Amino acid sequence: MIRIDAVWMAVEPMDMRAGTETALARVVKVFGAAHPHTAYLFANARANRMKVLVHDGVGVWLAARHLNRGKFVWPHNVEGTLSLSRSQLDALVLGLPWQMMGEAGIIRVL
Repeated sequence: MIRIDAVWMAVEPMDMRAGTETALARVVKVFGAAHPHTAYLFANARANRMKVLVHDGVGVWLAARHLNRGKFVWPHNVEGTLSLSRSQLDALVLGLPWQMMGEAGIIRVL
């Protein structure tokens, strides 16, 4: 099991041909540094492919996911990066509306 304490999403698309070194360079460029126990998420322009780079404190892991149908729910009209909770990451990987997880999904009496 890879320990992940923080999850960050880059909004700008990334070329999915990128390997580990290119993805790590992109993390440093976008986020400033690759912090231990942190996952960094990138998607392609069509949002049907995603790469996750995780720094485990010793080295880096690079994982890829490709959806045969549909798209990942990726933010539009947002600049920079976003922080996600673990439940939001789980929803995103499944293709669910991760923005509705946590505080955003609470229904209150009007």
